[in-house]
Amino acid sequence: MNARRGKRLVAEMNVVPYIDVMLVLLIIFMITAPMLTQGIKVDLPKAAAEPLPEDLMRQHQPLILSVDSSGEYYLNIGKDEETALEEDAVVERVATVLKREPQTPVLVKADTNVPYGRVVNGMVLLQEAGAEKVGFITDPAEARNNKKR
Repeated sequence: MNARRGKRLVAEMNVVPYIDVMLVLLIIFMITAPMLTQGIKVDLPKAAAEPLPEDLMRQHQPLILSVDSSGEYYLNIGKDEETALEEDAVVERVATVLKREPQTPVLVKADTNVPYGRVVNGMVLLQEAGAEKVGFITDPAEARNNKKR
């Protein structure tokens, strides 16, 4: 019995394995985060516009029609988001999404250098598919006072 009284049990938690797991997860997230960027590279125009309501964006993932600098159309839905779509395919896919979820926000993300007519044609395709309201994605503009100088 004296042998037991001499040795006390240690009631401390060993946190070293938890730190190891956290470091491994941190490395994994640092490697995979840059790969998660979605969509096509587009040089957006700058405009001073109000953002869409956050509650709407949380409830419904927006449907985004991207128009790259060469005038090709892309949608953020489907198997391969980085494959250019024909006009018929755009109308078909957008119509399918809007029939299933009519409250889905529909947005256009067009490159600054794309011809205006190509963007208008994309909006017409969205309207043919059943989109009642179409918004534009832009980069925030600098203050107007700085531009005047």
